[in-house]
Amino acid sequence: MQDAAAAVAMMAGLAPEKPTPKMRNFAALIRDVDGWRYDLAKNQITDMAAMMQPGLAALLATNARGQNPTAAALTLWSEYHAAREAVLGLLPEPGALGPKRSA
Repeated sequence: MQDAAAAVAMMAGLAPEKPTPKMRNFAALIRDVDGWRYDLAKNQITDMAAMMQPGLAALLATNARGQNPTAAALTLWSEYHAAREAVLGLLPEPGALGPKRSA
């Protein structure tokens, strides 16, 4: 999904985003969260994918027709960014997950 978001950001004219540690390690961090946070994150990610797939397809089609996709891409990026921040907000603060692990 990050690759799709990067493509949308590019079409919106935004600079590439530097991933934060929470963004890079999200899968490992959310795996250790259980209960309602995990369920909510799983549902939110499914919703984000359902939003991004047709949105990116529409942007690519608009661009292929020679039309300017910037405004629509910026709107999709804003929706994605808000949804992503909500999911990242479900993660506990650093240090609350127990001992530091490395892969």
